[in-house]
Amino acid sequence: MAGTGPRGYERVRLSAAPMMDWSDRHFRHFLRVLAPRALLYTEMVVAQAILRGDRARLLDFDAAEHPVALQLGGSDPKTLAMAARIGAEWGYDEINLNVGCPSDRVQNASFGACLMARPALVAECIAAMRQAVTVPVTVKCRIGIDADDSFEFLETFIDTVAATGADTFIVHARKAILAGLSPKENREIPPLRYDTVWRLKAARPALTIVINGGLRSVAAVREQWRHVDGVMIGREAYHNPYFFAALDRELAPGAPEPPGPREVVGRMRGYVEAELARGTRLHSIARHMLGLYAGRVGARAWRRTLSELARRENAGVAALDDAVRAAEGAAEGAADPAGARRLAV
Repeated sequence: MAGTGPRGYERVRLSAAPMMDWSDRHFRHFLRVLAPRALLYTEMVVAQAILRGDRARLLDFDAAEHPVALQLGGSDPKTLAMAARIGAEWGYDEINLNVGCPSDRVQNASFGACLMARPALVAECIAAMRQAVTVPVTVKCRIGIDADDSFEFLETFIDTVAATGADTFIVHARKAILAGLSPKENREIPPLRYDTVWRLKAARPALTIVINGGLRSVAAVREQWRHVDGVMIGREAYHNPYFFAALDRELAPGAPEPPGPREVVGRMRGYVEAELARGTRLHSIARHMLGLYAGRVGARAWRRTLSELARRENAGVAALDDAVRAAEGAAEGAADPAGARRLAV
């Protein structure tokens, strides 16, 4: 069934989720080195902050990040429309509305997952955003909230919003519990119900449906692609970026293998040096690179060395090289126990 969605299908086949405090421009640049084709999302940016705050700090991104989508948080149609217009003018390839975050802070501001209870308002917001921009406007939501977790509830929400002309929905395959669970618990405790999202795609084949939640293997993602138009990967892309790179390669059979860790660091050098010259601390970039050696011998040495060196005052790009040498030294020692003993001495 995958591939039956409307225009932009390849754009949504694989994406990296918006993750608060993680999906900043430094992480996106790093992930782009490993995954040249996937769609990358910003962390949620509150629409009101764009109108009143430091737009460069909130919206700046490197051209290498394309295709990149801006996720907005808000519930006022006029404010969202203005923020969407600014985002499109800033160069983002898509504007997405957050209707999935269950945190108390977001609920108190009357946006996020609680908006699923107000589909008419979400439709009004999406209609205003679509009128303001020419780039795609999409919605990220849950399969339900609290006791409202029937397929009929989800179907009504989707149909109400789709009536505005919106045709792409990213659906986290868990419902949100709006009281009593933390955001972390909301990513783990409500059971995954992939079949509900598959049923939505089967019932609404003209819509582009992207699934999100709990996907940690290439085989699992391939199975999802059989039923829906795309997959969105969150924390697994952050902690194990080579998993995401493997998925990105699935988009282009026969494409070269992703670069190895040493080459990734080499490709990051220019970006890191430019950011350091702008006053960015190395730790702000390096903290997103700790998973580079995930699953490889030397991973612990890489994380330990990079974490320690990147936090130092005036840390420079040489810290990355030192961390690579530490990881490679640990790998060589593991392959040669006698060498490991010599290193220990």
